[in-house]
Amino acid sequence: MSADDESPETDEPAPSEEESAPAKLFGEWEVTNIDYADPSTERYITVTPIAHTMGRHAGKQFQKSEISIVERLINRLMQTEENTGDKQKVMRITRDAFEIVHERTDENPVQVLVTAVENSAPREETVRLKYGGISVPKAVDVAPQRRVDQALKFIADGVYADSFKTPTDAEDALANQLVSAANDDVSAYAVNQKEEKERVAAAAR
Repeated sequence: MSADDESPETDEPAPSEEESAPAKLFGEWEVTNIDYADPSTERYITVTPIAHTMGRHAGKQFQKSEISIVERLINRLMQTEENTGDKQKVMRITRDAFEIVHERTDENPVQVLVTAVENSAPREETVRLKYGGISVPKAVDVAPQRRVDQALKFIADGVYADSFKTPTDAEDALANQLVSAANDDVSAYAVNQKEEKERVAAAAR
C-alpha cells in the first residue's frame, strides 16, 4: 500500500477543562460530593444541576422524587398568590438566596439545602382512627417521601410568613430559613413545625 492510499489520522482536540467539568447549578454551584446525614431520605433527595425540567415529571406517580430538590423547593415557593405560575421569578429569588447563604456560611448552598430538608423532616405524625364512633389520635411513622414533602412545605411556609407584608425580601427570608434549619435551630419555622408534629405524635402514643 502506497503512502497516498493511507488515510491521514485525524487528531481530535482534547476536551477543554470547561467541557470536561461537570455542570453546575445556576452555573455556579457544585452538585457532586453532597453529604447525606439521614439514610432514610437520601433516596428521595435528588441533586441535579437542572432547576427547571419543564414539568416532565407531571402526571407520573412518584416521579417527583427524581427531579432536583432545588426545583422541588422552587415549585413549593410558587404555591402562593404572589408567585403562582411565575417560575422565573422564583428561580431568581432562589438563586439570590443561594448567594446569600454562601456569603454567610462559606458553604455550598446545595449542601445547606439538603441538610435543612433533613433537619425539617418529621419522623412521626398523628392520624385519626375511629373506634365505635369515637375519633382517637394515633401516632404513626412518616414515610420517607412524605418526610421530604413536609420539610419543603415547612420551609416554603416559613419563607412566606417572614416575607409577606414585611420589610424582609423573599431571598433574605429563604436564606434565613435554610441557614437556620441547616443548623437545626428550633427558632426556624421549619424545624419548629417538625418538633411540634413529633411532640403531638409522642403524646398520642
